[in-house]
Amino acid sequence: MHKGITLAVLTMAALAAPALADTTLTLYTSQPSEDAQMTVAAFEQAHPDIKVNWIRDGTTKLTARLQAEAAAGGAMPDVLLIADSVTMEALKQQNLLAAYQSPEAKRYDPALYDAQGYYYGTKLITTGIAYHRQAPVKPTSWQDLVKPELKNMATLPSPLYSGAALIHLATLTGNPQLGWHYYQQLKDDGAMPQSGNGGVLSAITSGAKAYGVLVDFMAIREKAKGAPIEFLFPKEGVSIVTEPVAMTKKANHPEAAKAFIDFILSETGQRLVLKQGYLTADPTLPVPEGFPPRDSIKLMAFDAGKALAESEQNKQRFGELFGNQ
Repeated sequence: MHKGITLAVLTMAALAAPALADTTLTLYTSQPSEDAQMTVAAFEQAHPDIKVNWIRDGTTKLTARLQAEAAAGGAMPDVLLIADSVTMEALKQQNLLAAYQSPEAKRYDPALYDAQGYYYGTKLITTGIAYHRQAPVKPTSWQDLVKPELKNMATLPSPLYSGAALIHLATLTGNPQLGWHYYQQLKDDGAMPQSGNGGVLSAITSGAKAYGVLVDFMAIREKAKGAPIEFLFPKEGVSIVTEPVAMTKKANHPEAAKAFIDFILSETGQRLVLKQGYLTADPTLPVPEGFPPRDSIKLMAFDAGKALAESEQNKQRFGELFGNQ
């Protein structure tokens, strides 16, 4: 009798517990494969009761896949870790995300996450100015790229192909000191768009262009490998991509998804971001090797909702200005 009662109590306790044992979490991520593997391995070590099935692709392709799965009523991922807040804002408006108020959020600047908890920025990938080590002028400002003496020496990623470039465009055109007039100046000064940040990096390191608009980590990593490239955070400030994390509306394992979000935002998760060579969203942690002090990096104002509303208009205007390059 005693054994039967004990067994019944244990069974009821097991049913009452929020079981995560043998849970398989599905993650869609646009992180580079090496970073994604590190992130998943660290999470699984912290949560041995959860396994992660991760699918890596570009943000645009993952978004299209998610939207198709939602339209077909099929299985969807539990959690997203993708490039930018504008994409997350679009998914939020399409009712594809679930709100979650992470207890870790209190450590962060409110500008880095959605107030309702639909998505959270996990790092700061800035866009600044890269230049060849033998470039004739060391820039300090966005305005330096449009000086007459640097005519035909600059390149930039196209917002028609790059999400980070589209956010950069929205940020600079929303700045009253720069605006669309600045992009007209770039055009008039002979700045040549590339399809993406990789093209800008290649143009500078090869010496084909002396200056370029580029994301920080690409230039800093290449410099560490010996490439003849330098990176500058302009005095007016830089635009940022925050690689946000979010839970989907139809997550099969919402508790595991919440655990993943909490982990990425935790000190352990943020130290992993630092180890991977990125500026952390957590302002209390140091900067990666090769970066200047955090308080010397000025972040420009950005409104994800406004950028989303104006994205097609901005792309069209850029295409008309630069010839759809």
